Amino acid sequence: MSTLSSDAVVRREPEPLTPAEPPPGEAPSPDMRWIPGGTYWMGSDHHYPEEAPAHPVTVSGFWMDCFAVTNLQFARFVDATHYVTVAERPLNPADYPGALPELLVPGSLVFRKPAGRVDLRDISGWWAYVPGASWRHPEGPGSHLKGRGSHPVVHVAFEDVEAYATWAGKALPSEAEWERAARGGLDRQEYCWGDEFTPRGQHLANTWQGEFPWQNLRSDGFEGTCPVGSFPPNDFGLHEMAGNVWEWTTDWFQSRHTGNKGKSCCIPVNPRGPARADGSQDPHQPEVKIPRRVLKGGSHLCAPNYCLRYRPAARSPQAVESGASHIGFRCIVRPAPH
Repeated sequence: MSTLSSDAVVRREPEPLTPAEPPPGEAPSPDMRWIPGGTYWMGSDHHYPEEAPAHPVTVSGFWMDCFAVTNLQFARFVDATHYVTVAERPLNPADYPGALPELLVPGSLVFRKPAGRVDLRDISGWWAYVPGASWRHPEGPGSHLKGRGSHPVVHVAFEDVEAYATWAGKALPSEAEWERAARGGLDRQEYCWGDEFTPRGQHLANTWQGEFPWQNLRSDGFEGTCPVGSFPPNDFGLHEMAGNVWEWTTDWFQSRHTGNKGKSCCIPVNPRGPARADGSQDPHQPEVKIPRRVLKGGSHLCAPNYCLRYRPAARSPQAVESGASHIGFRCIVRPAPH
């Protein structure tokens, strides 16, 4: 399905800190790839403060979907279970005191490209709550999924993706698992494919080119989301681990990694982030009104002038009760313990 030749990717040799772990058997499904367990450097000290400090962590091996969950796959889940997503359900006014009545209807956040430059400090210049927007109607009433069956499903809240994962007999990844998978064995490098963003002039992810949010040059060939598999896989066989859509993880968000100061005696094994959602373990966010999980990977809306987050180390908080037109997910399967 790739639109680019994989031999256009310039990669360094992996730098694993521990030997690669072989798969324990056959993949649970054909579109899953084995992510070998091992130790790697998580986070970054060179970009946004929430990515720091870079620190070694160890994760056990697991299987991961090589593509984000698509509209077609999610439709099969809905058809089988009659599931109704959070964006399609009536809102309880008591949960949103002070909200405008016209916003207390089912809907979701939709990106709307402005005609010209706007104040980057005010996200209302490009985000709008659109009544009727949902995974079925990504841009709101009148929009549809025709021709987008192989695009990643969007407008899914955390409850929705958990329900899908349970139905599929899978799970959602932790942040450490997701970042291990995205790096593809290329430890401490900027992107999923190495340190150069466009090696040999080739775009290897669906991101924003031009001045965000009004000028999209579409140098990578896409304006919005793209079909899964449009770009070459990383060295673990996973597609679009950068750009296209942000992806949910199970970790509660905190404003910095805890880190371990590089002490080999203190390397976390299979970390799951803070134990509580209220920020009580994070002095930088003592009061969090709406629980937030970690999103990873960036999206087609990420641009160097605003959100340079199409990197494995990048992370973003997302309220568990809502999705948006640039948020999707993929699943994992952890081997049964021996």
